[in-house]
Amino acid sequence: VIQCLQVKKKKKLKAQGRKSKKLAKNFLKAPDNRNNLCLWKLYAYLEWLLGNTDDARKVFDTALCTAGTGGLKSAQLCSLSLLYAQLEVELLESLEGALISRAVHILTKLTENGPYVPYSGQVLSVNVLKARKTYEHALQDYLSKIPVSDQDQVSDTDQLVSLVGCYALFQYLTVGIDAAVLIYTQASEKLEASGSQECENTGENFGILHFPAALEAVTLLHTNLLRFHMKISVYPLNPLREALTEALKRYPSNQSLWRSYIHVQRKSHSASKARRFFDSVTRSTNSLEPWLFAIQAEQMRKKLTEKVQRADVGEIHCTIPETGLTNRIVALFEHAVQSENGTHCPLLWRMYLNFMV
Repeated sequence: VIQCLQVKKKKKLKAQGRKSKKLAKNFLKAPDNRNNLCLWKLYAYLEWLLGNTDDARKVFDTALCTAGTGGLKSAQLCSLSLLYAQLEVELLESLEGALISRAVHILTKLTENGPYVPYSGQVLSVNVLKARKTYEHALQDYLSKIPVSDQDQVSDTDQLVSLVGCYALFQYLTVGIDAAVLIYTQASEKLEASGSQECENTGENFGILHFPAALEAVTLLHTNLLRFHMKISVYPLNPLREALTEALKRYPSNQSLWRSYIHVQRKSHSASKARRFFDSVTRSTNSLEPWLFAIQAEQMRKKLTEKVQRADVGEIHCTIPETGLTNRIVALFEHAVQSENGTHCPLLWRMYLNFMV
């Protein structure tokens, strides 16, 4: 379904949507799966992707109503609520009506440890204050928690990521972007400290052992929120650019972060800063992703330049003085295919052949 949305094929999307919905319903009909929140979440997300917003809301509400009263202590419930709230936030055109949004209701109800009630209107201010305190105490507890077994560590990691995401999104809607960024910063610093402490004490449990995965997930939530905020509000680009560059130095194989980075950098008139960054990352890692996205960024720039130069609207003065783009792309391909991982990558070779032809 996601692939059909990306290529914008409506007929194929409709057919694939019917098949996917039928499959999801058959899974949920099985007795063992009726209370599986992961399946309910995927089914609701599928409906949302297909444009059936009202149906998706009904599925989300049904899942939350039947999920019990685990609240912030339930990793699956936190994850479900986070996705529901994120999708609702994406419908906002500005932060002016955020306090009366469905997302605030979802995130507030999550903290009450009671049965979920579908959205009926604005959340009371006193409930917002209570929810903020609950989130604050819950996050402090998890950041100072020491897991006992490996299974507990994995569960706690997933729960911590969802908790941080819910709290940051709640702060974003009720206070503002700075409050949300502060939550992500505090969580990241604590996870980094836990990781360094673990390295110094090999064989012992200190903090959250699965900190790399948790830190990467929190970083992705952070950058995604900054990108969304820039869509609906006036906000400087530097915080997002700095967050992405720092994250990519640490996680050079994260494709979502690279997509965000080239999306941000393609708006820049000068490509020199992005090129220097790509060069530094490719030298410091064996991952193939930096090469692939460096090539994609140059190809996008070449396409944009050609579009401007070939525009049939009279005399055009090129505003992007780029030369040698073709040679640079070829050089990137040559270096990439000579790398250890690039030599045996069919995708890279297909891209190279397609470009040369």
